Amino acid sequence: MRDYQIITDATCDMNQDLLDKNNILVIPMDVKMTDGEEFLHYPDFRNYSSEAFYAKIKSGVMASTTQITPSKYIDFFSPVLDSGKDILYICFSSGMSGTWESSMLAANVLAEKYEGQRVVSIDSLCACGGEGVFALKAAENKQNGMDIDENAKWLTENRLKLAHYFTVDSLDCLKRGGRISKATAIIGTALDIKPILYVNDEGKLVVYKKVRGRKTSLHYMITLTKETIVDPESQTLYITQADCADEAEEFRKEVMREIPCRDVVITKVGPVVGTHTGPDHVCLFSWGTGRIPARQG
Repeated sequence: MRDYQIITDATCDMNQDLLDKNNILVIPMDVKMTDGEEFLHYPDFRNYSSEAFYAKIKSGVMASTTQITPSKYIDFFSPVLDSGKDILYICFSSGMSGTWESSMLAANVLAEKYEGQRVVSIDSLCACGGEGVFALKAAENKQNGMDIDENAKWLTENRLKLAHYFTVDSLDCLKRGGRISKATAIIGTALDIKPILYVNDEGKLVVYKKVRGRKTSLHYMITLTKETIVDPESQTLYITQADCADEAEEFRKEVMREIPCRDVVITKVGPVVGTHTGPDHVCLFSWGTGRIPARQG
């Protein structure tokens, strides 16, 4: 069995120490702010701190990320292939970006240059920390002896079992990004409405339910997780937070009290999702029966 390298991109929102521990390489992403600032984003925020980014968002500045081009993929993948390894690439959801298509174009070019070697690109249909959790599972599968084909098959068959539940405190960024109307944002703010969002089976971030109050929205994510999670005792759950570390820590404790999981790890929300959802955004990720409970409400 040829050795292979697991690679993901900087939208994974996973702690750098966990990526390093699991030998996962990360392709950085270009971020452009509407005030003219540009930087290359890595999961450890080495070029632009999380605090600085969300301070800009709070001031009204927006950000956008440039889709990874086939040429950038080729430049990043080539040294790995030169070392004799194949590549298993865990990509940001095709429901939110054209990145996966770019990676496939690069893989086809590289297949001609590196005869007998492979770049297998998996559309994770995941976002934010969900993509990071998915990449960690790929690494675990590899450590358990799966070859690249077995791993790719498992990931493709099980990707929709990774639940992503999100909530935001302010509706401003959802309004600015066009996900909700101006009128909805005004009424929602006046009534203290907090949306519960999730990543659906098409890999798109959509609103599932609206509740009143921040505490209610956070607890509702736990309720959804309890309805979908499978074998929690064997799982480490993940929370991502956007400039609300203290609140995320209290939420972590609540998750630990209500769900008998092995552990709960907190990571930071990066610019790709953060520019759409804004500061005080909290997410909860777990493996279960599917992306959302069968019932609605």
